[in-house]
Amino acid sequence: MNILMVLTSHDKLGNTNEKTGFWLEELAAPYYVFKDAGATITLASPQGGLPPLDPKSADKDFQTEDTARFEQDEQAQQQLANTVKLSELNAESFDAIFYPGGHGPLWDLTENKDSITLIEDFYQANKPVGLVCHALAALRHTQVDNKPLVQNKKVTGFSNSEEAAVQLTNIVPFLVEDMLKAQGALYTKADDWTSHIEVAGNLISGQNPASSKATAQALLQQLKFNKNEKL
Repeated sequence: MNILMVLTSHDKLGNTNEKTGFWLEELAAPYYVFKDAGATITLASPQGGLPPLDPKSADKDFQTEDTARFEQDEQAQQQLANTVKLSELNAESFDAIFYPGGHGPLWDLTENKDSITLIEDFYQANKPVGLVCHALAALRHTQVDNKPLVQNKKVTGFSNSEEAAVQLTNIVPFLVEDMLKAQGALYTKADDWTSHIEVAGNLISGQNPASSKATAQALLQQLKFNKNEKL
C-alpha cells in the first residue's frame, strides 16, 4: 500500500509579514494512521526539499501525541526534509493521495498544474483522494468530464466561520467554503473546531485540524472497499 502525501511549498501569509505553510497536526496524525496500517508513505511538494511549517502549528496549544511522535521520529524528519518534487511523480505508482492543510495550499497547490493533474489522475483511476482543512483549495481547478470534480458531491473543508475566528478572512485569496460552493459542491460543516468528514466515494474531505485523523482513517476504509470490489 503506497500513499502519496502532498505538502505546500508556500510560506508567505498574503501581504502580511507573517509566515505560513503546512499545519503540523494535519500531517502528523494522518502520517501515523497510514504508517501504523503498514503503508509506504511518500512525502512530496511543488518545490521538493523541506516544506515550510506554519509556525503557529508548532505552538504548545496545538501539540498532540502525533505531533510529538512526528518531531521525535528520525525517519519522518528525514522524509520531511527531502520531499519529492510533484513534477517527478505520477498516479500509477500509488494507491491513494492525501493533502494536509495549513494556509499555504491556498496560494500554491490551488494553481499548481502538477497537483491538479495528479488529483484528476488518481480520481479517474478509482483511487482515493483525501484532503483536509485548507487543502481542499487544491480542488479549485480540478475537473472530471469537463466539470468541476466536486460538483454535486458532498464535501467539507475549512469553514467561513473558522476563517473569521482566526481573523484571516481578508488575508486569504479566497474562502474554502465559498470556493467549494461556487464549484457546485454540496458543502457541509459541523461546529467550529470539531471533527467532521465527508466521504463521496473516492473523494474524502475533512473540515479542520481536528478532522485529520478521521479523514485518513476514512481514506484507508475506502482503499479496502475498492480492493474488495475488485476481488
